[in-house]
Amino acid sequence: MKLKVTVLSVFTFIGATAQNIQNNPGSNHGNKFEQLGTILPTPNIYRTASGSPGQGYWQNRADYSISAYLDEDKRNLKGSETITYYNNSPDDLDYIWLQLDENEASSINKANYGASTTLPKTSNDQQLKATELPEKDNGYGVHLEKVTDASGNPLLYTVNKTMMRIDLPKVLKKGEKLIFKVDWNYNITNRIKMGGRGGYENFPEDGNDLYTMTQWYPRMCVYSDFHGWQNHQFTGRGEFALVFGNFKVSLNVPSDHVVGGTGECKNYDQVLSSDQLARYKKAQGSTEPIEIVTLDEAKKAEKNKSKQRKTWLFEANDVRDFAWTSSRKFVWDGMGVTIPENNNKVMAMSFYGKEAYGLYRKFSTRAVAHTIKTYSEFTIPYPYPVAQSVEAANGMEYPMICFNFGRTEKDGTYSEGVKNGMIGVVIHEVGHNFFPMIINSDERQWTWMDEGLNTFTEYLTEERWDNKFPSKRGPAWTIVDYMKLPKDQLEPIMSNSENIVQFGPNAYSKPATGLNILRETIMGRELFDKAYKTYAKRWAFKHPEPADFFRTMEDASGEDLDWFWRGWFYGIDPVDIAIDKVTIGTPDLDASPTGNEVKYKVDKALVNDFEDISKIRNKEDKNITFYVDKDKEAQDFYYRYDRGQEKVDNTKEHSLINDNNTTLDKKDKEKFKNIQGYQIDFVNKGGLVMPIILEFTFEDGTKLYDKSSAQIWRLNEQKVSKTYYFEKKLKSIQLDPMRETADIDTSNNFWSNDGSNAQTSKFQVFKQKHENIRGGASGKVNPMQAAEKK
Repeated sequence: MKLKVTVLSVFTFIGATAQNIQNNPGSNHGNKFEQLGTILPTPNIYRTASGSPGQGYWQNRADYSISAYLDEDKRNLKGSETITYYNNSPDDLDYIWLQLDENEASSINKANYGASTTLPKTSNDQQLKATELPEKDNGYGVHLEKVTDASGNPLLYTVNKTMMRIDLPKVLKKGEKLIFKVDWNYNITNRIKMGGRGGYENFPEDGNDLYTMTQWYPRMCVYSDFHGWQNHQFTGRGEFALVFGNFKVSLNVPSDHVVGGTGECKNYDQVLSSDQLARYKKAQGSTEPIEIVTLDEAKKAEKNKSKQRKTWLFEANDVRDFAWTSSRKFVWDGMGVTIPENNNKVMAMSFYGKEAYGLYRKFSTRAVAHTIKTYSEFTIPYPYPVAQSVEAANGMEYPMICFNFGRTEKDGTYSEGVKNGMIGVVIHEVGHNFFPMIINSDERQWTWMDEGLNTFTEYLTEERWDNKFPSKRGPAWTIVDYMKLPKDQLEPIMSNSENIVQFGPNAYSKPATGLNILRETIMGRELFDKAYKTYAKRWAFKHPEPADFFRTMEDASGEDLDWFWRGWFYGIDPVDIAIDKVTIGTPDLDASPTGNEVKYKVDKALVNDFEDISKIRNKEDKNITFYVDKDKEAQDFYYRYDRGQEKVDNTKEHSLINDNNTTLDKKDKEKFKNIQGYQIDFVNKGGLVMPIILEFTFEDGTKLYDKSSAQIWRLNEQKVSKTYYFEKKLKSIQLDPMRETADIDTSNNFWSNDGSNAQTSKFQVFKQKHENIRGGASGKVNPMQAAEKK
C-alpha cells in the first residue's frame, strides 16, 4: 500500500532518525533538561504552582512609633519605640523575635561567625585588642533599658547574640495584635574604621561628623509560611528580612544639622529657614535640581557648631524599614519627578558634603529621577513620595533613602572612573527601592533575589542613562573570568549568603548576567519583560521566595526554563561550546530522490509483545472500557493487521511515497548547481547548555546569522550537529559572535574555509527553496532550519 505524506515531513523524519543514531542518546544524560521537580517546594494554598501568592497567602505586619535623640558629643543614640505587631498568620504565637543588628559591632554579643585568619605583616590597634582572651566588652552593641507591654509591665526577654526573643504572657492568636515598648541606647561606631553599614564618619579638616543611621532600632523579624521565624544571626554580610508597616519617627538632633530620612518630613516649616523652605517648594515643581541648602550655607554650618536642638518628624507608610542621615555638612538639592505609569509625584533629592559637590550637584538627583522612572517601566510604578541619595563614602540601601560614594579631588576635579562609579552606585542603591524594599525577598537567606535582580535592572537602567555606559555587571562577557575559576572556588547562586566565597560575582554578577542572557538570547525581550513585570506586580509588598520567581517567569512566558535554572542557578558549570569539525558536501543532482521514499516490510504487528502487570490488570478490570474508534478501524491498516483483519504479502516491499516522486529537471539542476552543504559538529566542553548562535561570512563579504535554542542539546548534551545549505561560498563561521552566552573559551568558536579544518564528502540531498533570515541578510538557509528557528 501507499501512504502520501509531505516532502518536509519525510525529510524531517529521516533527518531526526539519522541524528538520533549519530547522537547516541544512550550515552547521554547529565539531567540538564529534567524538570526541577522536588527541588522546588510543593505548591500550596499560600504559594501556587504558577508562582503567584495563593488564596491563603498571609503576612504579618508591624507599625512603629519611634523617638530618637542623637548625642553628637558622646556619639550615642538613645531611642524609645512602641511596636504594634499584627499576627495575620494561622498560627498561635507564644513568643516573638526581634533583630538587634547593632550587636554585630559588640565584641561579646556579635554573631561570632569566625573565619580563617593569617598573621599580617602589620597590625593595627583594633587587631591587637582583639587578641585579648577572653575578649573584653568593647562598649558597642545595643543596651536594652526597658522592654514592657503597653501598660508598662515588664516582658521577659532573652538576647541571643544579634537576636532577641520576647516571651509573651499570653498566646498571640490569629487576628490579634500585640503592643509593646522597647527603650534602648548604643554607642555609634566609626564605620570608616570598624566597617559596617551604619555609624559616623569624621572629617578631621572641619571636625564634623556625618551620621548614617541604619539598623538603629530593634526591628521585628519576619514570621512566614515558608520559614517560620527568620531569626538567623546577622553576621554583617547577609542582609535583612523585614516586615512591612507604617512608621512615625521623631529625630532630635543638633539644630544646624540637615536630616534626610525614610518617608516624608512633616515639619519642614519648623526646621528649615524661610529661604530654605521656599527653595524646597520651588524644587518640587522644578525639572532641574535646585539647592535647598546651598554650598555656602553648608560651609558656614561646618564652622559654627550649634548647641541648640531641633526635632524632625517623619512618616512613612507601607515600608519595611526606616533609615536616616544627619550632619551639618550637607548640601541638599531636589527636583520633582512624575512617574508616568501611575502619575505619582515624587521628590528626588540628594544630600552631600563639599567633598562630593562637583559630582553630586551635577549627577546625583538626576540619576535618582532616571532610576525610579526606568525601574517603574521594567517592574512596577514607583509608589513612594520621595527618593533620596546621600553621599557617605559607601553604598547601602533603605526605603526611599540610600547611601553612596563619589567624591572629587580637593580641587573639584574627578576621573571618568569615579564619575561612572558614582552614577552606577546611585542607580544601584536607588534601584533597591524595588528589590527588596517593595518586592520584599529574604536577603538573609537569598542575596541574589535582591542584589542579583537589582543589578540586572541596574544594567538596563545604565543602558538607558548612556548607551556606552561601562557597565561591569550584566553583559555576558563580563562574567567570563569568574566562570573560568577552578570549581573549588565556585558555589551555586542558590547558596546561603554567609557561605559564599566569591560574594560579588556570585550574588550580583552571575544572576544579573543570567537574567540578561534570558532576556536577550533565550526568551527574547517581549516574553521576558512581560514575565519580569508579572513577578514584580505579583510580589510587590509581599515576601517572594526563589520558586515564586522561577515559576512566574515560566508561567507568564510559556517557556520551560527549568534547564536554565538548573544549570545557571543550581550549578557551577561554565559555558564552553566549541566548533569541533565542519564537513563540506557537494550535492549529486542526478541522484534519484531516494529521500522521498521509505521502504519497509511488514513482518509482524508493531505492538508491545510483553504483557506487563498493568496491561494484565487493565484487561482483568471489568470497569475499564477500552477506546474503540470505528473510523480508525476502517482506515488504519496496522489496526486491522494486528487484529487479523488484514493480510500482507511479506515477500513484497511496501513504500511510503510522496507526490513528488520525480528526479530534478534541468531547470532545478541549474537553479541549485552552486549549492554546497555544511555540517557543523559542536562539542559542549563546559557542561552548561546554551543556544548555538552562528555568524556566517561569505566570500563576497555578506553575512548571515542563525540561532538554535538550547533545546538542540536535549537528546545529547555533549555533541550536536547542524547542517546548512548555501548558494554562495562560505568563508568562515563564528560561534557566539556577540559574546551573548558567557562562553569562557572563544578560541574554539571560529572556523575558516582555508582547507585546514574542513573535511569534504559527497552526500545526496533533496533541494528545497531557500529563504532569507534575520536582519535581511542575503544568504539563505534550508526551510527546515528556518522552521526549526521559528
